[in-house]
Amino acid sequence: EYEGDRNSEGQRHGFGKARLPNGDTYEGEYGCGLRSGNGTYRFKNGALYTGNYLQNKKHGKGVFFYPDGSKYAGDWVDDQRQGYGEYLYANGDTYTGEWANNKRHGQGTYVYKDTGSKYVGCWVNGIQDGPAELIHLNHRFKGRFLSGKPLGCGKFVFDIGCEQHGEYMQPVQEKEEEEDEDEPPLPLDPIWKASEITKLTTWSPHDEELLTP
Repeated sequence: EYEGDRNSEGQRHGFGKARLPNGDTYEGEYGCGLRSGNGTYRFKNGALYTGNYLQNKKHGKGVFFYPDGSKYAGDWVDDQRQGYGEYLYANGDTYTGEWANNKRHGQGTYVYKDTGSKYVGCWVNGIQDGPAELIHLNHRFKGRFLSGKPLGCGKFVFDIGCEQHGEYMQPVQEKEEEEDEDEPPLPLDPIWKASEITKLTTWSPHDEELLTP
């Protein structure tokens, strides 16, 4: 069903309201028969998108309310979360930063609601990866992350005014006799090895890159 403006060729054009065969509804702007411009799309499952469209695809600025209570507000390109946006997750966590192909990608800040901790730094395809800072209530860690875990040189900065420098090292996996060859062992978490404690300094993960030829 459609109720609204049409152009001389009979295509939906201008402002209109439509009910789709699957039960979804759309109210907003059309261009030459396609959703183009500003509009609100209500999904039968309870989800809702309100924002810009281009040729039937979410494109531009828009807000998407998901059925689980989560919400994304930000940039869209070709139906994907892409550009800059904020995502509020169903568990109360939030991510604010850059996106590409529906994933957290680039610079961004993720706040864990339960602990109040914050990850501020680089993301690659939805995973924490690159220089970053992990900020807790009374201390923070500055270093590099690889595949969601800290790895390599870094430091813990404590609010009492001192720092612990060191390195996250990947432990070597002990191989057991009875292990099934087909099942690769689960990767172990990197282990922190402290080297020294100093007063506050300005070291950052980028400094290492400058030192290495």
